[in-house]
Amino acid sequence: MAAPLTAARVHLLRHLQVFFYSLGQLARAPLASLMTAAVIGIALALPAGLHVLLDNVQQLTGGWDSASRISLFLKRNVGDERARRLAATLRRLPQVAAVDYLPREKALAEFERLSGFGDALKALDENPLPPVLIVTPAPAAATPEAAERLLTHLKQYGPVDLAQLDMQWVKRLYVIMELVRRGVLVLGLLLGLAVLLVVGNTIRLAIQNRRQEIVVMKLVGGSDAFIRRPFLYTGFWYGLFGGLISALLVSLALWTLAGPVERLAGLYQSPFRLAGLGGGELLTLLATGIGLGLAGSWLAVGRHLREIEPT
Repeated sequence: MAAPLTAARVHLLRHLQVFFYSLGQLARAPLASLMTAAVIGIALALPAGLHVLLDNVQQLTGGWDSASRISLFLKRNVGDERARRLAATLRRLPQVAAVDYLPREKALAEFERLSGFGDALKALDENPLPPVLIVTPAPAAATPEAAERLLTHLKQYGPVDLAQLDMQWVKRLYVIMELVRRGVLVLGLLLGLAVLLVVGNTIRLAIQNRRQEIVVMKLVGGSDAFIRRPFLYTGFWYGLFGGLISALLVSLALWTLAGPVERLAGLYQSPFRLAGLGGGELLTLLATGIGLGLAGSWLAVGRHLREIEPT
């Protein structure tokens, strides 16, 4: 039992040794290492920043969905008492958050105030406007699809003459956000490919600079896995530092935008504040950087290591 344990410890110690050795190699050329990590960080910061901004926009528009209203124009022969009973019935529906009743007289007064046709309306013999119920969907029924189903259900009530839902702008907003989300995904994939190329080219140059050392290792029996190990850890460090730089850039950008956004939200009496990178998002960003660094170094080492053979 002691022998396997000792072998495992030796294997772990060798990995730790190469782990910190590769970090030392980067520290010997700090400017070049920083520039490579900065390129990776900028490439990761662009899609990450757009993703965070998209999440903020989605949180902001979450309240807009619930602000959508369904207007139920009742038949003109529906009396005040019957309209109020219908409003009470609708308030008991689980898909409905609130129902406001607008009598014919109040609807006419509001129309006169907003339309500017007060003198013309006074010439009418009778009030042409019907009573109106303004239905506010519950949060669970505020999405375009759920609101459409609620609209279809409300049309079936007898006193309802016309039901109108102004959700066209919400649908357009959802489509635009979906387009932006897919655009961020495409941009992220393209920049991820760019990170692979940057790391791969950097590792290729490191392999060429240590060509003679690799030849000697192969002459004394060094395996490809042993030779590959420091380059993989170098890719790991590049990816980690690139992820940290990208997180710093995104946080700096959000901090710069936070003040103007708060002032703009204050003009609309909104408590909205920009949300930064969460813990999960930060870990995802670091893991993405590390994964791309390892993948780029693996591809570069696998290709160029085979070309170096002792003669």
